[in-house]
Amino acid sequence: MTKEITKDMSFTEIIEKHPESVKILVGKGMHCIGCPMAQMESLEDGANAHGINPDKLVKELNEKLDGGK
Repeated sequence: MTKEITKDMSFTEIIEKHPESVKILVGKGMHCIGCPMAQMESLEDGANAHGINPDKLVKELNEKLDGGK
């Protein structure tokens, strides 16, 4: 079973474990996923910086990565 994405995970950790998440994150305008801060910044920090609700983003990512279930 694949570990679920949480808002305290770094972008680097998410991308390493779930490379398919890149398309979703870029689609949300989060183009910074490749920047050096992505190694330290949490999904929650990045979402807040982009005006995105981190809880909704986590839910959407997990639903889409789980095949929409």
